Amino acid sequence: MTKTISIVTPCYNEEANIRLCYEAVRDTFASALPGYDYEHIFCDNASLDDSEAILRQLADEDKRVKVVLNSRNFGPFHNLFNGNRNASGDATIVMLAADLQDPVEIIPQMVEKWEQGAKVVYGVRANRKESWLLRQCRAIFYKLVSGMTNFHVPQGAGEFQLIDRQVLKAVLQHEDYYPYMRGIIANCGFEATGITYDMKPRQRGISSGNAYRLFDQAVNGLISFTNVPMRLAIFSGMTVSILSVLFALYSVVAQLLSAGSLAPPGTITIIVAIFFLGGVQLFFMGVLGEYLSAVHSQVRKKPLVIEKERINFPSDTPEEPS
Repeated sequence: MTKTISIVTPCYNEEANIRLCYEAVRDTFASALPGYDYEHIFCDNASLDDSEAILRQLADEDKRVKVVLNSRNFGPFHNLFNGNRNASGDATIVMLAADLQDPVEIIPQMVEKWEQGAKVVYGVRANRKESWLLRQCRAIFYKLVSGMTNFHVPQGAGEFQLIDRQVLKAVLQHEDYYPYMRGIIANCGFEATGITYDMKPRQRGISSGNAYRLFDQAVNGLISFTNVPMRLAIFSGMTVSILSVLFALYSVVAQLLSAGSLAPPGTITIIVAIFFLGGVQLFFMGVLGEYLSAVHSQVRKKPLVIEKERINFPSDTPEEPS
């Protein structure tokens, strides 16, 4: 029986890349994976350019192209998770970026390792075209996530991963208001192996990513799987309290041993204490606020995505993985 591979490609204003991405996948399966069938799922996040028209044309030309059109832009995390809900293959490429910075050429290697028994085959970006500062921030983030949780997120791994149908079923059981896919996959705990590759530079179009979005994703990744930041808040509060008592004792001793009165007494201490403790309080109020915001969003149970239209799917609603 022919096995099917699902490829999920989220889109937002990718009119310059969509057809190239489709052709790259088509040619790869024709040349390197002729014994496999595939479906290429494009999930468009209400693009403002001609992406929708191009997707409709591709879906009309090739029934292996399936399209999910969102009613508005629900953000990349929601769009990606919903796209994977629509995958029906024996294995799924969680995300193949439309700009092809993650090379489609290594998909055959992923399929080979999957056939050898790996439930998860993740790509490791060995060479990113970005600043030294951003690379260091990424390295620190991966160390924080791995150090604060009871599972390991491989450094340099993104959502460019092949996962078995069993893993996809486990992933979709997570009812997360802001699904962090690479963390969810790692949390499932299945046998995983990696393939290292050089990330390609973006050739066409403009990336919708920015510094705020990266920060937002990093904070979400941390609070989704660990309560360590809250524990750090408690520990830091206790530490500051102890240091304050010790400093108060030091001030009393210094006052008693000084030849004359300190003028004006306590002024510097008060100023430093106010600014220091105020900064600590604001920081951990922010940490607490992130958790409260996460709880607030989770309990409201809003849909991740509202679909406007589905093209080339057998039904109007996503199938539950079996």
